[in-house]
Parts: sequence; structure tokens; C-alpha cells
Amino acid sequence: MSEAESYPPSEDTFFLADYIKNEKGESALDIGTGSGYLAALLEKSFSLVVGTDLSFNVLKKQKYFTTNTVCCNGADALNQQFDLVICNMPYLKTDEILDISTDGGRDGLEVPMKIIGSAKSRIKSGGKFIYVTSSLSNFKKLIACTKLDGFNVSILAKKKLFFEELILVKAVRLLS
Repeated sequence: MSEAESYPPSEDTFFLADYIKNEKGESALDIGTGSGYLAALLEKSFSLVVGTDLSFNVLKKQKYFTTNTVCCNGADALNQQFDLVICNMPYLKTDEILDISTDGGRDGLEVPMKIIGSAKSRIKSGGKFIYVTSSLSNFKKLIACTKLDGFNVSILAKKKLFFEELILVKAVRLLS
């Protein structure tokens, strides 16, 4: 898949969608919005929804239109705090990052750690960060690092697929 193509909604997207469809609040952020499917879903229950993506071409070709999209790395270009931040992480273990929609780098952690670092100051105290990771990555280390970044972390759900287990993580930002 080239950088210009959107990662189509698939099993991991729908897994995350099942858990965010009942979330409500003032503001939400979808990091790595891709097709816009999850951001469009959030627009039903949040006043302000922003979707970010690293690829401008992906944002131009979104299948699900989102009102507020920003081309940037993670949440780096935003100066707003959100009640909810979501991300369908690129989590595959890879020696190099060739496909930004799926490749997580070394141990499947390199890209997710950058995303968490970018997102943490954009989450209100007591706000939630919900993300998808996989048994194919070092998810236990990712959860441990998320805790060290100032979050109370729990596993919301797991979903067994043919070759992996998807893991849905909820991180609540500790009061600062």
C-alpha cells in the first residue's frame, strides 16, 4: 500500500468502533484517521472532532468525510485538549517503516510510542486515550510505557483473529 492510499476500515477499525460508539463529550481526536470512518462515528456524539493523518493524499481521498482534518504527525500541530483521543496504531514489528498505516517499527513500538508522546499533552486530565494494538507487537511494554507517561491503563477487550489477537487499551490521563 502506498502512502497515498487510505487504510480501509477492517477488523481492527470495527473492533475500536464497537467501543467508542457510546463515548460522549465535548471534543475528540482521531490520530491516523485514514478513511475517516472512526472520526465520522465520533461526530455523532462529540461537539468537536478532529482527525489527523500523516498523509495529505489520504486526507484528500477520505471515504468518510470529517469536518476537521489536519495533516500532521500524530497530534503535533494541535493546540487543543480533548476529552477522548483514539488511535488504531500501526503496530506490526518491522525493521523499517515502509507502510505508515501498519508498520510500527522495532518491536512494533517505535511508531506507537511517538504517537503516545504526541497525544499525551492533548488529553485533558481525566480524559481517555483508547488505542488498538496487537499480540504481534510487544504490547506489554507499550502498556508499561503508557503508564510511565502518566496514564492509568487497562485492557478493555481482546479479540482473537486467525494469526493474532487484537488488544484494545484504555489509558486515562492522571490528574495533573
